[in-house]
Parts: sequence; structure tokens; C-alpha cells
Amino acid sequence: RTYSDTETEGQLLNSFVQYFGDSLGKKIKRMPLIEETVLPGDSLLTLPVVVIGNGPSGICLSYLLSGYRPYLSPEAIHPNPILHTKLEEARHLSIVDQDLEYLSEGLEGRSSNPVAVLFDTLLHPDADFGYDYPPVLHWKLEQHNYIPHIVLGKGPPGGAWHSMEGSMLTISFGDWMELPGLSFKEWAASKRRNIKSDRVMPEEIACYYKHYVKVMGLQKNFRDNVYITSVSRLYREKDDEGRSHQNEDISTQHLEMEDGQKSLTKRNWEVRGYQRATDGSHVPFCLFAENVALATGTFDSPGRLQVEGEDFPFVLHSMSDFGAAVSKGKFRGKADPVLIVGAGLTAADAVLCAYNNNIPVVHVFRRRVTDTSLIFKQLPKKLYPEYHKVYHMMCTQSHTVDSNQHSAYTSFPEHNVLSFKPEMKCVLQSASGLKKILKFSVALVLIGSHPNLFFLKDQGHSIGHHSNQPITCKGNPIEIDPYTYECTKEANLFALGPLVGDNFVRFLKGGALGIARCLAIRQKKKHELIESGDGGGDGVP
Repeated sequence: RTYSDTETEGQLLNSFVQYFGDSLGKKIKRMPLIEETVLPGDSLLTLPVVVIGNGPSGICLSYLLSGYRPYLSPEAIHPNPILHTKLEEARHLSIVDQDLEYLSEGLEGRSSNPVAVLFDTLLHPDADFGYDYPPVLHWKLEQHNYIPHIVLGKGPPGGAWHSMEGSMLTISFGDWMELPGLSFKEWAASKRRNIKSDRVMPEEIACYYKHYVKVMGLQKNFRDNVYITSVSRLYREKDDEGRSHQNEDISTQHLEMEDGQKSLTKRNWEVRGYQRATDGSHVPFCLFAENVALATGTFDSPGRLQVEGEDFPFVLHSMSDFGAAVSKGKFRGKADPVLIVGAGLTAADAVLCAYNNNIPVVHVFRRRVTDTSLIFKQLPKKLYPEYHKVYHMMCTQSHTVDSNQHSAYTSFPEHNVLSFKPEMKCVLQSASGLKKILKFSVALVLIGSHPNLFFLKDQGHSIGHHSNQPITCKGNPIEIDPYTYECTKEANLFALGPLVGDNFVRFLKGGALGIARCLAIRQKKKHELIESGDGGGDGVP
């Protein structure tokens, strides 16, 4: 589409780059929204950072990129004496300006990323030991540390939290879900929200994240209803003064052409997509970025069994779809049970939802009930009684027991689904090879979810720990530098949150810290080069 209406074009551009200030006004006006066939020229504005994903990962990163800096509080004493001594050594510096590798050395926690463990223990000291110590940090807004950036998300700030099933409690305590600088408990009290326990509902968390962006003054960096279609690297022909660009998938920093006459240099990122307008139309855009941060989370693509019949309409892969069907009364009067596949917490939520609505359940999962890796084994009974209720049923109401005693719930441990049949039947196979056929009213496959990085080359398979395999949180997260969160296989591409194995909000904040420190150092070096007259490069200084 070509936008000949200058007012429309100007409004769209202003929506993306208004926060750069009046001093860049002339440059902004020259930046068009580009047709798919047009390649950019050097006169176009390049953003220092584009963040893809507006969940807690993207929000926290925006907070730090906006100039907020954490310092050791004057009265604070960290319960870890070694860490406290290190913090005292550079009390005058913000944590962003300190050596994160030095500070995180020797720390242990529930994340494999050292900076995540460090930031968590500064915000929630000794939380894993049951203590509720206050953070040892206080925050200052230092506007000279602001790094221009934009955060792109499909929905309102908060990401997938806005689409989670509202009737279930979060696994983490409310305090662990909060972001820096705004206490969740204080926010809840100010909103007169009745928080009955330390665990809260997803809708509360979603509302908190949306409010956080507003109260912290981050709205200017956020754009909603944005869908990314491609993120690719630009290359410049060295002998053409930067006027010619290509989007070839080239892995080397410099590439000599066959004739030896031309050389391509890796340059900035091109981010393409569209923004959904209020009338439902799609307005395409093209942005250019020196750095891209992936903060998309993992709720895009539900896990699939990859078996025959899984695409039948009566086989669901979403807890929200199941909850909606229950609310509409679609299971009233049906004698056949709901078939739930999976042994994680989402599957347990589905069991509870069905059980509480008097819907019979057949629960199928591959593991033994004694498997120590089951999530239920890691949850204290007093804090998570509802999940231990499900686990108790999984153990005691197996199909091997008289099924007439447990018509409301029957578990099938160590069973795999072989296929779904059109007459609403399912073929199961036990560990011993015995096959069973079960009749059901609807099947619900809840075996986890995976990120959808379709907008990257090869769907991002090349940047994981295991090359040429899909990115997953546990088995194949994106491979990063542990202290900068930059992809080890692609410069100027960063990742944080579940994409690097940090599924809990507690730990994804460390990714924002690592990225903010890395970019702050690079911005400082760039300014020094510009001031000395040795460089300038692309984009905005």
C-alpha cells in the first residue's frame, strides 16, 4: 500500500517516533512508511533499540532503558555478607554501572542465568528460604541515561497475562510478580482491591502491569496492536557509499563477492509488520534498529502431540477455550468425560475447572506419579492445596482401581495418546504396550507451549543452544552471553525471559538488567567516538 496522504503518513510516523524530540523533527518527516518492494536509504531514521513483546520482560527492559537506575539503599544490609561487602565497595554507583559478573559470582538460585539470580536476591533477599525481606535497592530516574527505544506488542502492556484464565491463582506470590519501583501490595491497596492471599489472579497481575507502564511514564515507548512479520539483518555494499542494501541471509561479518569487487557489511536490523487500526484494517510499517530485544515469552504456540486426528475441532489446546466452553454450559447433560492430556499446572487447572463444574474427567499423562520431576513435588502443600488435591487424585484414582468408585475423575499414568478418532474416541497406549479406546466429549491437550519466532530467519532455530532445532524454554532456549543477554550467534540481537529459560517473573528482570548495562556501555562508547570525531555510524546518537 502507498500512503500518498501526508497527514495519514505523518500521524503514523509520529506514533512511532514522537519520543525522539523536536531536535529530530526534520529527520522524522523524511521517514516514510515503506512499500514491501522498496529498500531503505541512509536518510531513514534508525532506532537504537526495538523491543518485541510487551509482557513483564519488555516492560522491565523499557523501565531500565528509560533511565531508571538501582542503587544500594543507605540503610540496607543484604543478608548475604559477601554480596553486601561487594555492594558497599561501589555504593556510589548504580547496579547498572557495576561489574555484574563480579557481583553474581558464587550466588545460587532457581535460575541458570547468574544475573537473574543476582537481581532477584537484590529485590527479594533470601526469598527461597521463606523470608520476606524488603529490597536492598532504591531507584532514581536519571534522564541522561535514557536510551531511545520502542516496545511493540499485540495487546495492551502485560502481554499474555491479559489472556490467561481469570479464575485461577498464579503460582508465584504477588510480590514475586511485581516489577521494580512499584510494590504490588501497595498498588493493590491503593486500588482498594481485596487481595485475600499472597497468591493472586492473573487479571490482577495484568491490571498491575498495565498500570505500571502508565505510572512509570513509559507509555511513550509502547505501541499496542502491533504484529511483527519479519526481522532481518541489513547489509551494505561498501563500495556504494551505503546507498545500496540487501537482505540476504549472510552469517559472516564481511563477505567478499565472487568477483572480488564488492563487499557486504553487516548493518542494522529491519523490522517489518503491521498495526491493527480501530476499524480492523492493517497498516504496514517498517522500522530500522541498531539492536533488537526479543521479549515475546512462550505462549504463542501451544504444544502439540503430533498425532492423527489432533486437528479435529473437538480437540482443544487452550485453557481459555475450555473455560469459555464451560461458561457457556456446553458440557451440561453430557455423559462422556472430558479428556485432559498433560501433567503440568495448566492441565491441573483444567482438572480443577472440570471437577468444580461437575464435569467427569479422564486424565492422561506420560509420567509415573512418583516421578520426582513432576511440578507438584516442588510446591509446598500449605501454599498450593488445590494442586495437591489434583496430585492426590492422580495417585489414588487411577484406572487400575475400581472405576465405579471414581466416576468423576480417572487418571491414566504412563499412557500416550496414539490418535483421535472422528467419532470422539481416543486410542491410548500404556507403557507395556497395551492399547485402550476411550470415548470423550472434548479433548484438551495441555502439554506446554512454545515461542513462535516465525519472523526470524529459520524461525530462530539457528540461535538456540542446539542449532537447527525449535526454541523451547527448557530443552532449547536461545543461547546468550550470561551477563549481557546478547545472542552468542547473532550480534546486536538480545533475548530475555522465557526465551532464555527464565519462566518466572522474579528472574526475567535480570535479563533487563544485563541488556541495559550492555547497551549503556555501548552508547557511552558511541558518544565518545562522536565527540572525538572518529565516528557516528547509523542511527540516532
